[in-house]
Amino acid sequence: MTAPLLTEQSLSMLRCPETRQTLRLIDAAQLAQLNDKIAARTLLNRSGSKLERPLDGGLVREDGQVVYPILDRIPILLADEGIQL
Repeated sequence: MTAPLLTEQSLSMLRCPETRQTLRLIDAAQLAQLNDKIAARTLLNRSGSKLERPLDGGLVREDGQVVYPILDRIPILLADEGIQL
């Protein structure tokens, strides 16, 4: 997993674009599961688009329901790009 461009301080300032909940970095096991689904071409984001590239990481919403992808070490904090868990 490539480290995202996030420090503890910057992570503490980020919020879910939909609910304003805090975010945390995804754990390695969850990331592996998502990337397995991407490899199998079965993972969709909230807009219904199939994910085609493995994630570098992810930011999980406080309630654990949505993860926002990190691609090329950049968090994608758009509601439609979120992945329902």
